[in-house]
Amino acid sequence: MLLETGAMLMQAGANTGRIRITINRIAHSLGYNVELFITHRALMLSVIDDDGGQYTSKLKRTPPHGVNFKILSGISRMSWKVEEQDWNLEQINVELERLKNIPHYRRWQVFLFVSLAGAAFCRLFGGGAIEMATAFIATLGGLFVRQVTVKKNFNPYICVLLAAATASLLSGLAVKFSFGAQPELAFATSVLFLIPGVPLINSFTDLIDGNISTGIVRGTNGILIAFSIALGLLAAMVIYNI
Repeated sequence: MLLETGAMLMQAGANTGRIRITINRIAHSLGYNVELFITHRALMLSVIDDDGGQYTSKLKRTPPHGVNFKILSGISRMSWKVEEQDWNLEQINVELERLKNIPHYRRWQVFLFVSLAGAAFCRLFGGGAIEMATAFIATLGGLFVRQVTVKKNFNPYICVLLAAATASLLSGLAVKFSFGAQPELAFATSVLFLIPGVPLINSFTDLIDGNISTGIVRGTNGILIAFSIALGLLAAMVIYNI
């Protein structure tokens, strides 16, 4: 149960410190001490009873990482209920199963609001209505390509590269044909939805907390994503000679 909790937190985008604190809180509430080793792709946990006379160690690989704040907040609330309301193992497992089955946002909602975010970024940088519309369409196209490639199990960095290239090619048309007063704003902001904010923030947090190895891995992952975005932009710039 503790490994499953840790894996869900890792998959949802929690930093190392949050995972460690949450698992320790639940374990201590159930009357056990734990030793936890966290890597980017696996969790290793030793559970020790109060007198130290018996222990069990297990390893669990973590699934690909994403961002799901519903899972993060749900597990956090659950851990406090375990401590304050003396939840038993069955209650915890029921709650974990409920959290796993929380539905994601509908696909059209994701398309709509991520694309609106792209248009809003363009507006923040000074773009007008035409530039915002261009950023909206380019972001929508890039997001569609990313979702399709992820479902087909492409390499995650290739998914980002193809999404960035698609968004850049769509917004680059406006630059190529001078569509709008400042089409370069739409070109620059159409890929911002791909920026790896959570991995970079978690990397910095892990490094500050002393989790050096995990922080370096997460930072490297964020840099590779940023590099993939840059390659996608470069491809459009070369094609359009802009």
